[in-house]
Amino acid sequence: MTKRVVITGMGCISALGQDLASNWQSLCAGRTGITQHKQLVNNDEQLAMEGPLAMLADCNLAPIAERFGERAIVGLDPFSAYALPATLEATDQAGLTGDPVLAKAAIVYGAGAGGQSALEDAYQRVYIKGNRTVHPLTIPRFMPSAAASQLSLVFGVKGPCFAVSSACSSSAHAIIEAMHMIRSGRVNVAIAGGSEAPYTYGHWLAWKAIRAMADDTCRPFSQDRKGMVLGEGAASLVLEERNHALARGATILGELTAAVGNSDAHHITQPQGDGAVAALREAYADAGIARDTPALISAHGTGTALNDKVESAALREFYGNAIERTRIIATKSAHGHLIGATGALEFVLGLKALTERIAPPVLNYLGEDPDCVLPLVTGQPQVIDAEVLVSNTFAFGGLNAVLIGQLH
Repeated sequence: MTKRVVITGMGCISALGQDLASNWQSLCAGRTGITQHKQLVNNDEQLAMEGPLAMLADCNLAPIAERFGERAIVGLDPFSAYALPATLEATDQAGLTGDPVLAKAAIVYGAGAGGQSALEDAYQRVYIKGNRTVHPLTIPRFMPSAAASQLSLVFGVKGPCFAVSSACSSSAHAIIEAMHMIRSGRVNVAIAGGSEAPYTYGHWLAWKAIRAMADDTCRPFSQDRKGMVLGEGAASLVLEERNHALARGATILGELTAAVGNSDAHHITQPQGDGAVAALREAYADAGIARDTPALISAHGTGTALNDKVESAALREFYGNAIERTRIIATKSAHGHLIGATGALEFVLGLKALTERIAPPVLNYLGEDPDCVLPLVTGQPQVIDAEVLVSNTFAFGGLNAVLIGQLH
């Protein structure tokens, strides 16, 4: 018999706040983490990273140092550092921080790009400063598995531990793999999620070159939308086999009833839509729910002209007339696009919305686009009666992920 997978802990950090509560409060208040920002490399005006960004004002690692010692926070790339408070919040909520149960748990953590600050520092040493060597910890800092490894070291997790890197679907795919590890009986507990710290000059230039970024702000599904805005942060979940959670008296926040990934096999940057429809169809079948079940949909909603148009068409094709029984949110309009961490963050915020029966509004909305006619939540938060959360992540390379959560 397939084992059931529940969520017993959640945590996050983003430009909206240092924990889930502050992220949620910002969303409901209509506050954005996106600001106009200018940063110079070596005080050189020719090397200016300027535009809308959703940057973390701070990452408070003091609680990590107090609980685990100063060594736990020394020498980390920001993407590894962000993973620590998000995971501590999740394990504390699950009642597992310091528990021997974690020794046998798994860690599956996503990152689209890994330690870009460490990598760019190495390039600056060589190409700008003329050094012939780089920092000896460059590789341990920038490798995409660095955050997963640091979580293992800090939290004493000795079970399977690995990173997933599949562009913007990385953390959603990490949740998928963690769920199936529990379903199959390999582990009873898993820490899953992702982190990202994309704010380096070279990385920003690369996104700018692909012409996907807005010069004002992120406006998912809106008329006059201009593109995405990069964000940074992390989100973590503690997933647990249901009977294991009940036996230890854990508070169950929700159940992960389906988690599906597939590929368009179409284009490296342009989404097709057929894969998204197929992933939704498979996820609904796996969860055993009808497509007319009242649902809160957390859309991928990047704010780019093509992605939003294709996602809108995919949603309308799958749901048909039943789409009127859904409400759709797009939280990238507030916290930016966290690339590899975005799927986990949006699932965490979506499950919080389902629990509170409140859907936060899509920010910066200027009016309906004829290509994106959807039952969006705009203006003010809306009270909802949704029975399920459907969280979609559709990445470059046509790498799709659909997560379905329900209240327990």
